[in-house]
Amino acid sequence: MTSPLNVPHSQERWSPRLWGTLLVLCGAMFLDALDVSMVGVALPSIADDLGLGTSSLQWIVSGYILGYGGLLLLGGRAADLLGRRRVFLIALAVFAIASLLGGLVDSGPLLIASRFIKGLSAAFTAPAGLSIITTTFKEGPERNRALSIYTTCAATGFSMGLVLSGLLTQLSWRWTMLLPAPIALLALVAGLKLIPHSDRDRTNRGYDLPGAVTGTASMLLLVFTVVQAPEVGWTSARTLLSFLAVIVLLTSFVLIEQRTANPLIRLGVLRSGNQIRAQLGAAAFFGSYVGFQFLVTQYMQSLLGWSALQTALAFLPAGVLVALSSTKIGAVVDRFGTPHLIVAGFAFLVVGYALFLRISLTPSYAVVVLPSMLLLGAACAVAFPSLNIQATNGVDDSEQGMVSGLLNTSFQVGGAIFLAVVTAAITADGGGDGSPQAVLDSYRPGLVVVTVVALAGLLITLTGLRRNRSTQRTVLVASSDGDRTAAAAGSATGTGPAAEAGAEKVAVRD
Repeated sequence: MTSPLNVPHSQERWSPRLWGTLLVLCGAMFLDALDVSMVGVALPSIADDLGLGTSSLQWIVSGYILGYGGLLLLGGRAADLLGRRRVFLIALAVFAIASLLGGLVDSGPLLIASRFIKGLSAAFTAPAGLSIITTTFKEGPERNRALSIYTTCAATGFSMGLVLSGLLTQLSWRWTMLLPAPIALLALVAGLKLIPHSDRDRTNRGYDLPGAVTGTASMLLLVFTVVQAPEVGWTSARTLLSFLAVIVLLTSFVLIEQRTANPLIRLGVLRSGNQIRAQLGAAAFFGSYVGFQFLVTQYMQSLLGWSALQTALAFLPAGVLVALSSTKIGAVVDRFGTPHLIVAGFAFLVVGYALFLRISLTPSYAVVVLPSMLLLGAACAVAFPSLNIQATNGVDDSEQGMVSGLLNTSFQVGGAIFLAVVTAAITADGGGDGSPQAVLDSYRPGLVVVTVVALAGLLITLTGLRRNRSTQRTVLVASSDGDRTAAAAGSATGTGPAAEAGAEKVAVRD
């Protein structure tokens, strides 16, 4: 059921309540990005204070991803069935409590546990928040504008998180854990007043408990296995058996979803080529970036001896570029379409990562670091909102939570997998003889990994351009003069009702 806050395409002004609802949802996205960036910069200080090595330090990041990626499918469907508002607000309250606990603990395992709980809560806030937006704003320019603002808040949170982390870490890394708590509390109070109640599915559909168990277990085990593999060995019996168990669970999940009357994920949604490319693109995009951030933070602070604030300022241009360009992204998406912008974003990523391979023990920031950061900022500015728009277009309101959960699962599982691979590449030779040059050389394979992952994402998304050109030519030949104009426009933008000749959008609803 569509929310009563839906805005007609012709209406340019949004009501104060509509703006307030959007800002609350943006606040949750802001928190997520803020938390990720602050933790990344604070990792070396956490390692020194708690005595954690590189493998253990990875779990500060991966513990969050484990909870986040493992329960997103369940979180997305829970939003559809239990009510998006209810799920969003309860999870936001848990996030605030976990943030408080994270700043008070004094051992590595307890810190990782608090991060895991935060990930669990984010697994429910992220799909619920995104689905509230996509059911509140109609598909097309209105939704594109809203999602552009939404992703802008993520960029702003990331940028502010970098600077705040650099400043707060000078006092104590604990402040980077505590800061999200009052922000989450403020968003919770505002959400209680502003988020509408009319988004609960009241059709009395059953709950797919077998699908929830097998789907959640498979995601949790997959993320855990990949994160643990660098430490226990990729070819160890434990790792191989875990991967085998993942395959069994995923196979069971697919069989259950095909046969149950009320699936956790309706597999028909994956008949859309645009949907598949959005999911794979999300995994490659976020996976490569998380690995890059982890590696570069270690490089700048542990090897170059830069302070947390210097490291934060080094990353800052990327976030600033996203924030400055964000007001125009919605119009850019309307004009060029999501497939073209996603391809452009991956192209920027590949070049930015490749340029960073020039790092040395005495790098010039303006010549070596800054160009990569600007390219990464451009990539995030065009690709991140486009991936969100492409994944949610053409999906019925009753399934927006499901698709949002699936998209966020792709982001987080991709982040966990490729972070583990990058960590394994860095620690493969143990830093050689321990000299600065040997440590620097151990970082290069990790940079190669993130570059290859981004290149793979580019190649996958390029297939979307070829598909769109092919379907547009077919429709132009087969359609009447009146239909030709609409079909060509939809195919060109990748966002209209005639996108992909209308065929893939229909397949999503089958």
